[in-house]
Amino acid sequence: MKKTFVVGDIHGGFKALMQLLKMSSLTEKDRLIFLGDFVDGWSESFEVVDFLIDLSRNQECIFIRGNHDDWCEQWLENELTNEDWVTSGGQATIDSYQNRTGLEKARHLAFYQSLRSYFTDEENRLFIHAGFASVRGPKNERYPSNYFWDRSLWEVALCLDDRLMPGDPRYPKRLKLFNEIYIGHTPTLHIGAFEPVHAGNVWNMDTGAAFHGKLSMMEVGTKQVWQSDTVRDLYPGEEGRKK
Repeated sequence: MKKTFVVGDIHGGFKALMQLLKMSSLTEKDRLIFLGDFVDGWSESFEVVDFLIDLSRNQECIFIRGNHDDWCEQWLENELTNEDWVTSGGQATIDSYQNRTGLEKARHLAFYQSLRSYFTDEENRLFIHAGFASVRGPKNERYPSNYFWDRSLWEVALCLDDRLMPGDPRYPKRLKLFNEIYIGHTPTLHIGAFEPVHAGNVWNMDTGAAFHGKLSMMEVGTKQVWQSDTVRDLYPGEEGRKK
């Protein structure tokens, strides 16, 4: 029976990704969903994307767009850079693309252009990088950038009283739309957690791989979690993201 695995924000941590795939129970018949932010942070952003492109040839993969991926796409397509991107891990990505051929960059640009804004599976589970603001769901989102920038969905989920049930009129309408919601974008380190955090029906899979946390993968059916080593230990001498 096909299983679904979801992976949090990688941020150029290729070694961490390899650890997860080797230790998990993933098989070729299973589905892999990546929640975005493949790049920016550690030194192997190019290697991450190159591997994922090859992986998708033999594995069912869903790739979601993160805000860092959006920045990188703009750079590859139009050579657009901005200070926020460069100082938020973008410089490491720029460095990883040095001395790459035009064909390699074009191959990666096609990957970035193919990223999904979100994905809803057969069990009405939503997978999205950040969130959405519309109470009618992501299909009715007025500002598409919310898919990879919004933090309000996670903040609302964190504020829920455990006694507040979906049938209560005070329960957030956005959360009622899906059985489960899987996000990245906002590191769980911000609330002192080093593993995926469950709030309401939202699972946050960003366990701070870009900083001093680990990369995480979950099998969504059983909620079994695998984690890499602390990513900064895999890249001695590197700083990762500063903000």
